[in-house]
Amino acid sequence: MAHLVSSTTENGKNYDMLRKYLSLKQHGKIQCEYIWIGGTGLDIRSKTRTLKTKVEDIKDIPCWNYDGSSTDQADGSYSEIWLRPVKFCPDPFRGGDNILCLCETLNAKTMKPIDTNKRHIAAEIFEQKEVVEEETWWGIEQEYTLFDSTGTVPLGWPNNGFPAPQGPYYCGVGAKVAHGRHISEAHYRACLCAGIDISGTNAEVMPGQWEFQIGPSIGIDSGDQVWLARYILNRVAEDFGSVVSYEPKPIKGDWNGAGSHTNYSTKTMRAKGGYKAIVAAIEKLGAKHKEHMQCYGKDNELRMTGKHETASYQVFKYGVADRGASIRIPRQTEIDQMGYFEDRRPAANCDPYLVTGMIAKTTLLGKEEDDDQEQ
Repeated sequence: MAHLVSSTTENGKNYDMLRKYLSLKQHGKIQCEYIWIGGTGLDIRSKTRTLKTKVEDIKDIPCWNYDGSSTDQADGSYSEIWLRPVKFCPDPFRGGDNILCLCETLNAKTMKPIDTNKRHIAAEIFEQKEVVEEETWWGIEQEYTLFDSTGTVPLGWPNNGFPAPQGPYYCGVGAKVAHGRHISEAHYRACLCAGIDISGTNAEVMPGQWEFQIGPSIGIDSGDQVWLARYILNRVAEDFGSVVSYEPKPIKGDWNGAGSHTNYSTKTMRAKGGYKAIVAAIEKLGAKHKEHMQCYGKDNELRMTGKHETASYQVFKYGVADRGASIRIPRQTEIDQMGYFEDRRPAANCDPYLVTGMIAKTTLLGKEEDDDQEQ
């Protein structure tokens, strides 16, 4: 299977030789890559297990475990963390019948979710009758910044100093403005191969910064799709010797930060006359602005300064076609009087489970639900 990587041998890395081994027969067995979220809540971990037959259903994938003391998720005296498969897809790196498998993390003794497992919080919300009936659709715009192999210099930046000011980089074309397109392209194709709901990609405002969009996806699957797409991006960048940053303000100063704008609609919003439901939902979000900001990403206040196409971290406002607002209502939504809206507050390093779960809870479950969302 072809890899979009250099054939140069460097520091023991010979990808041409790797292709030879990846083409060898597997005699009916497959490799399953178990993927989970580590102790920071942002780091992605994975390891591989051989399965004897092709996987047709999530139930065909056995649970597994790992050493949580090595991921800051358990004490060494009782270090096992349980991996419970929740979603699988084709493996774009190994090809064939091999798969990637996203897993939830559980305490191996109690079989309850550990602190960094935010998926179960969102799952409880998405299983509520009111949420299920509204068939929530999500589109998440994941921005990220590509750095060199040292993780210190963004792609396209000089080793000392700064590139030309922002302006020509957003959706730019050409070697002087598009830095890292090879990684974005490889990631896009790998996501399509894996069956991920990737709907687009583009270069962003800061040089070396890119974005991909996931969706529309329904309910809890949106968070699953984003985490798998992040894993695939990290693996692709690894092949190219690049480091992916999801920091909301990777470079201080007069440079755009990185967000994870979240587009949202319900069945009522998508129906004729749904604009009223959109405005009502946005006003509910405004009433819970502080609670939402607490789970929209670490260091998000560094990005949301009221400049660089952001609202102030402390202020909630919404408007039509306003990219300086907390919530943007697309112009077409206003024209059609139905559709969706965009929450521009989440940072690039947010947990999509927390973000989507919070939005669904605030807009659909009302005051009868406990306002104190677990963090």
